Amino acid sequence: MMNIQELKQALNAGAYDETFRKLYPGRWEGQRERYLHIVNAFAERFGEEHVVEIYSAPGRSEIGGNHTDHQRGRVLAAAVTLDAVAVVAKNDRNVIRIYSEGHGEERINLEKLEIVPEEKGTTAALIRGIAARFYELDLRFGGFDAYVSSDVLPGSGLSSSAAYEVLVGTILSGLYNNGRATPVLIAKVGQFAENTYFGKPCGLMDQCASAVGDFCLMDFADPASPVVESIPCVPADHGYALCLIDAGGSHANLTDEYAAIPQEMRSVAKLMGKEVLGETDPAEFYARLGEFRGKVPDRALLRAMHFYGDNQRVLDQADALRKGDFQQFLALVRDSGASSMDLLQNIYPSGDPSERSLSLALALCRRLLEKDGAWRVHGGGFAGTVQAFVPVKQLESFRQKMEAVFGAGTCHDLSVRPAGGIKVIAEGEV
Repeated sequence: MMNIQELKQALNAGAYDETFRKLYPGRWEGQRERYLHIVNAFAERFGEEHVVEIYSAPGRSEIGGNHTDHQRGRVLAAAVTLDAVAVVAKNDRNVIRIYSEGHGEERINLEKLEIVPEEKGTTAALIRGIAARFYELDLRFGGFDAYVSSDVLPGSGLSSSAAYEVLVGTILSGLYNNGRATPVLIAKVGQFAENTYFGKPCGLMDQCASAVGDFCLMDFADPASPVVESIPCVPADHGYALCLIDAGGSHANLTDEYAAIPQEMRSVAKLMGKEVLGETDPAEFYARLGEFRGKVPDRALLRAMHFYGDNQRVLDQADALRKGDFQQFLALVRDSGASSMDLLQNIYPSGDPSERSLSLALALCRRLLEKDGAWRVHGGGFAGTVQAFVPVKQLESFRQKMEAVFGAGTCHDLSVRPAGGIKVIAEGEV
């Protein structure tokens, strides 16, 4: 059995450095000290006497398929090397106690699993919802104490909430079910908690990418049983870094802009007698385009064109990654970005002629990278972040020039992580 003192000795001796090298490719240095900090913080809060395990769940970056998931389309995403890490010990109180660094403690009594209306929109709702779903699925669950520290950037489109949900689900699977809950099942549990208990409608992409790891191809034709494929690829092996640039635009007052995209896409699908575009035939759409014009706005037709193109492009990107053709993959990323700008039109809000932060970031990426890299809007759009694949040899120059415009600390270079939600260090390991 390994207590906290033994774990600290093992970490200090470098016993887990190879684990960190594999889990955080290109970013493993400093993880030993980070994990030691979390272990010490757990001991200070919950006591030294515990036998503990350590769990981790990563943030994620959407790579291809911009606004395709809500139409039962395909998405390519990737787990990244920013993650939420938890030091965990079972308790016999039938209570989940999670202290999140910088946010405080949540206590959930597992004898009460029904929805608590006052918890809507809170972390407590997510924890309670995950435990409730484990109960409904006849999976075991129970109390535990955890100290969580996360470096997943909030508000960056990396989905810190999905990482947290996957982390809690992975802990319950590991502590009480011998890890038998599959990554996709854990993702579905997280989605259930967010939809039903937290009160936020969301698809499955974020949780699935966090739970599975690597590049992750997802087909949501059947939302209840998505087809998921993990595609191993490390961009650094091809000489590229994955960067996110915070362009500084505000997400305030953008609800209507985001809502209009699925609404307009569904309006086109309805003309073909279907609910969403993923159920329609692109050939029928183009054959009847003249008939459709005037029945829905032209922007809706353009957004449908984007869906059909990006939905196929995801398959082409996945195929390029499988073949190791990274230059073809980059060309497809550029194509996806151009489609988002020209057809999807989610680069700037239609009602604010002065907001062009993403446009400026994309234009600067294009100037700095030309065709030796790739750039695109990241996530929902209209404000927020831009994604770029940058040659490692140009990374420092690229960062300096982007931050000279958008501010210090706005350009983040990441790596693709090979593992999703996992138990990093188990009870009894030394």
